[in-house]
Amino acid sequence: MRIFLDANILFSAGKSAGAMRGFLEALKSSGHTLVADVYVLAEARRNLEAKFPASLKDFEILLKQLESSTTLRGFLPPEIAPELPEKDRPVLAAAIQSRCHILLTGDKTHFGPLYAKNLEGVTIHSPSSLASVSGLHV
Repeated sequence: MRIFLDANILFSAGKSAGAMRGFLEALKSSGHTLVADVYVLAEARRNLEAKFPASLKDFEILLKQLESSTTLRGFLPPEIAPELPEKDRPVLAAAIQSRCHILLTGDKTHFGPLYAKNLEGVTIHSPSSLASVSGLHV
């Protein structure tokens, strides 16, 4: 499966060699393709620079395991767009445009109501829900 990673997932995996990094490594080892685009990469990098600047070297190593999406960000269908704040719409749009099967995000506030829903071919999962359906552990 193709799994699009939200910035909060990249931030968590980038800041330390903890559970999230291990989960992404397990997904990758299981044959899944991990995808991110410049929008989420820039947000994760910006937050790491501000809060954990010493982790940037490890973050760059992590990025080598990802497929970088270069698709042009489209618009969300009108029935989906109002469900998300403006700043989160590009994330779902990029996952759809990148032909991902899953959007992995820990943003319960904005994406929580959409967890387990399939929107334009992309199912939105939290790390724990994806771990449950994949049989892997976070």
